[in-house]
Amino acid sequence: MQTDRGDILRKIPSVETVLESRGVTQLLGEYPRVLVVAVVRDVLEQERRAILERNLDTVSAPEEIASKVGDVLAAKTARSMRRIVNATGVVLHTNIGRALLSESAVEALTFAARYYTNLEYDVERGRRTTRQVHVDRLLRELTAAEAAHVVNNNAGAVLLVLNTLAQGREVIVSRGELVEIGGSFRLPEVMAKSGAVLVEVGTTNRTTIDDYEKAVSQDTALLLKVHKSNFKMVGFVSEVSLEELVDLGKNRGVPVVEDLGSGALVDFSLHGLPGEPLVSERIAAGADVVTFSGDKLLGGPQAGIIVGREGLLEQMRQNPLGRALRIDKLTVAALEATLLELLGTSDARERLPSLRMITDDEETVKLRAEALLQRVQALTDVLSLTLERTLSQIGGGALPEVGVPTWAIAVRSPVLGESSVERILREGEVPVLARVEKEAVYIDLRTVLPDEERIVEAALGRVALTARGGG
Repeated sequence: MQTDRGDILRKIPSVETVLESRGVTQLLGEYPRVLVVAVVRDVLEQERRAILERNLDTVSAPEEIASKVGDVLAAKTARSMRRIVNATGVVLHTNIGRALLSESAVEALTFAARYYTNLEYDVERGRRTTRQVHVDRLLRELTAAEAAHVVNNNAGAVLLVLNTLAQGREVIVSRGELVEIGGSFRLPEVMAKSGAVLVEVGTTNRTTIDDYEKAVSQDTALLLKVHKSNFKMVGFVSEVSLEELVDLGKNRGVPVVEDLGSGALVDFSLHGLPGEPLVSERIAAGADVVTFSGDKLLGGPQAGIIVGREGLLEQMRQNPLGRALRIDKLTVAALEATLLELLGTSDARERLPSLRMITDDEETVKLRAEALLQRVQALTDVLSLTLERTLSQIGGGALPEVGVPTWAIAVRSPVLGESSVERILREGEVPVLARVEKEAVYIDLRTVLPDEERIVEAALGRVALTARGGG
């Protein structure tokens, strides 16, 4: 038997023989030779293992080996990032990219990628300038702050603020605001990396202004307030308002910094939602520095935005750490376009997809869901498809306690369990992500773009086909 195995193994073609075969010769014209050679070696090794481990009596035909090489090459060179249909109802879904950009931001991003631009060049004066000029004026207009500076994300913004204004000195924070957000971002750890010294005051559930005042010393650099954007405490709780901190800061000569996390430039209370703190309101209330994200409630690209007093912001601009945290040209372009939408148009809600999804009234969503449900009625022979009132979530750590009323299509099957239905939806060429709850799979049209509804219909068709086959 061992001899027989050896005879079969000797029939495996050499690497050079495979490279000279017609199918692989064509691949050499499409892919780098070094990559093709490596894949051929891998395929031949898999052939050898299959013969030994599965006791195969024959070697794959040359055209079959060439086909395997082609498949592996296609898989290795395929783009990893794929389009996904978000039917979860979570608008700012961190795992699938948070805010969708406006058309103007996409156009600006493409323009900046395709052409040379005046990113850091003053055309009129013929000299170098800073990339911040493209967004600084707009942020000052929108927030009424004296100055602005943008870095790569809000964690970076907090890091730059603390390192610049408090390295080696004390920063006073309420214990109830020592937050952790997604990705294991913990405020105390970021503060330690910045070189600032954390001084905790109060208790987890109750902090008073006296707690802050007793902690202020000659080593105090900042009073820091952190917006609890991804959780809420209820019951026997109290926290110190920004206004109280500002008064204390003025009396003791200590700047007040607020990390708003998600940050909002649009008043969501005008759309029937609880009001998220507006950046402009925090500046008006006297905060010396405010930090927030660009890719959450602002509806733009990932960025960390710092606004506040000119003197403090100038110190941050001079910090060498800013070079490591700076935004690239694509972010500059997309952020500028987003800010222009917010500043210059009365229909920014319609033009910024994420803001539209958050603020769409439930009747609008219901009408879309009813229309889609009507189009897939033929599937109800094997699927239970019902329209149910439920709640969407804003996501991204914004308004965690707020569910936005919505209507979703609940999918149930007597043959397939909800986990199987969810998996089939997800395994299409364009995955459809839905949410599972109450022994059903919910497709929330709030977060599905209009031109994606046909993809959802096709995905439901696959579920029905599987159900008709008995699962």
